[in-house]
Amino acid sequence: MSFQKLEFNEIPENEMLNRSVSLLNSLRMRRSVRDFSSRPVPAEIIHNCVKTAVSAPSGANKQPWRFVVVADPQIKKEIRNAAEAEEKEFYSHRATKEWLEDLNQFGTDWQKPFLETAPYLIVIFKEVIDTRGNESRKNYYVNESVGIATGFLLAAIHNAGLVSLTHTPSPMKFLQELLNRPENERAFLLIPVGYPAENAEVPEISKKTFKDVCMVC
Repeated sequence: MSFQKLEFNEIPENEMLNRSVSLLNSLRMRRSVRDFSSRPVPAEIIHNCVKTAVSAPSGANKQPWRFVVVADPQIKKEIRNAAEAEEKEFYSHRATKEWLEDLNQFGTDWQKPFLETAPYLIVIFKEVIDTRGNESRKNYYVNESVGIATGFLLAAIHNAGLVSLTHTPSPMKFLQELLNRPENERAFLLIPVGYPAENAEVPEISKKTFKDVCMVC
């Protein structure tokens, strides 16, 4: 292993503060959206968002993620059909009463038209085993690493001026099958991406306060 000098450009503290406030205010505006427009989005924008995601840190630099960008209408339709089948079972039989009560505030049900309407679906897979090279090797901190990369991706999508949704139909094995992913990969998250519909609405929610979530010692 070789090393190189860290490229670090120090900036004045007042500029640091300004940047921190600017990002805070921007990401506070991010919302999960379920009403998408079919308006096209240049593919390069989506690709740049994914490139941002894969710049994230990972355990032992294993980078245990794979991103599948789906734009083909037929594949999106197949994903919607499979997801709705799982979601209908979830809402009808799998979910507990408490779980359904918690979901009521969002007005969701088993129908997921956004899976076809959104111009892109980004499906994130976690790679549980590294199969590159001559032998299979273990990946470390897979969920943590893929979770960090997902955060980078959501921030990049919002920064680009688009909206997204973190969607987790359960179980998600159908994604592995429909997208022909190998056995060492598992579906982690399905993210529709695009512009919001003209009259899109989001539920009125609030976040916990800083004191509720952070202890300063």
